[in-house]
Amino acid sequence: MAEHNTLPYRRTNDPEGLKQRLVDAAYAQFSIRGYHSTGMHNLKSDAGVTGGALSHHFPTKKALGLAVIRNRVADAVEEAWIRPIQLAATTSEGIHAAFEAIVAELEGKGAVSGCPLNNLALELARQDGDFQAEIDAIFVRWRSAIADKLRADLQSGAVHDLDPEAMATLVVATYSGAMAMAKACQGVEPLKICAKQLITMLQKQARPPLVTDA
Repeated sequence: MAEHNTLPYRRTNDPEGLKQRLVDAAYAQFSIRGYHSTGMHNLKSDAGVTGGALSHHFPTKKALGLAVIRNRVADAVEEAWIRPIQLAATTSEGIHAAFEAIVAELEGKGAVSGCPLNNLALELARQDGDFQAEIDAIFVRWRSAIADKLRADLQSGAVHDLDPEAMATLVVATYSGAMAMAKACQGVEPLKICAKQLITMLQKQARPPLVTDA
């Protein structure tokens, strides 16, 4: 899930563009520093806006945080996970594509700041009901996309004897844990290992059950 880069400031009569610059700047800072450690003065500087413009679009830091979750974080999950799953021929291929792209991006950056959704979930979900609801909605959407693909795999015979909802939860939880470990060690090996194990598990489920004579 890639971090959005902050755009350089340009004087423009474009309120929507200014608003999006603020959201981009906040997304980048929240992903690296965390919500609570990011100061509003940092965001004004990064986005190249005045305090009045910031207050006009986002009267509170919470309002800006919710905008980041609803838009940038949700979009990041959509791009990194949901779209690859939906476009793949099977769930296994979608998982492989998602992990492969994320690992390649992190190796290119040479640093791991973690999954933005996971980072904000750990920081905010217990502190505020509005944040909790928005964060959980993204997790629900993510799991549902995987479960839907698994149901399609069951119907096509690509996998057998599998609970789509349970497996979808396992996939998301495995990735989330692997990303936390990758952030701790500043390396992608946990992601590679977990991707391989998930795919191996699904490939075993692709084998039809043996039929024995009574």
